[in-house]
Parts: sequence; structure tokens; C-alpha cells
Amino acid sequence: MNTARAETVAVWLRPLLALLLIVSGLLPGTAAAQRALSNGQYLYLPIYAFIQYGDLDNNGVARQLPVSSLVSIHNTDLDKSIRLLSARYFSTEGRFLRNFVSSPRILKPMETLEFLVQRRDVVGGSGANFVIQWESGVPVSPPLVQALHIEMQTNRSIVFTTDAVLIPR
Repeated sequence: MNTARAETVAVWLRPLLALLLIVSGLLPGTAAAQRALSNGQYLYLPIYAFIQYGDLDNNGVARQLPVSSLVSIHNTDLDKSIRLLSARYFSTEGRFLRNFVSSPRILKPMETLEFLVQRRDVVGGSGANFVIQWESGVPVSPPLVQALHIEMQTNRSIVFTTDAVLIPR
């Protein structure tokens, strides 16, 4: 194969490889295990109280941009309720901060529970997280748990999501 043709193939393969990497995250695997019927789970949800960005200053510290985080717990079962037992919030260092669910809460079929980690609440840090625990008396479709992170200003906006992953037990 000549050099020009090899370069053309390489240019063509790069987007294909990138697409394969993206799609591979959508294929069955860990995500499929989370979506199998279940009687309960522990879910890990990463949260960002602030985002570090830019260059480090003379003290070795990056700039920080606080963001709010809207945590949504969606009961995806069409027919059955689930019982949300806890939504424990931890700091970057793993220190327990608080439980957003003070007592068990029933989520009816297709119901969503949301709570907000306010922009000014930066105590969790850039590596904060939740551990969400739920259960059901019968096997159900597991909830979809996500966080929507937002910072909106006049001349710029940052919006991104994080998804919960199953904590094997």
C-alpha cells in the first residue's frame, strides 16, 4: 500500500474508531446488568460541586467554577412502585455529608423524584458523589438515576449530565 493511500485510510478510520468507542459504551455490558429486573440496588452517582479548569496558578491551584446539580431518580417500571431508601451524599474525600432522603419514599410507576445540590453548596468538591439505595418486594425495572449539572451566565453556559452505575454487592 502506498503512503498516500495509507494516509487516506488512516483519515477515514479515525472517525470510525471514535464512533466505535462511543458506541461501545452503549452496548450491553455493565449497563445491561443495571437494566436487568431487580429487587433492589446500590447505585453510585458522581456529582461535581465545582469544576476545576484552566492553568494552575503560582500556588498550583486551578480555577474553580461552581455548578448546581439536579439529581433525578426515575422509576422506569410501568406497573410497580419502588421504595427509595436513601440518597447519601459524600465529599471528594469520602466524608458523609447528608442524606437527601430522610425516610423511605415510595416512587409510583413512572414517577420521578428530584433534588438540587445548590450552586453555592461546594462542600462536596469536584469529586462528590451519591450512593442511592432502593428496593422492591418484587423484581422491577431498575430506576434511571442521573444528575444534570448547570452553570448559566450571560455570556456562557455549561450543562452536562452524569449517570449512576451499579455498585455490585
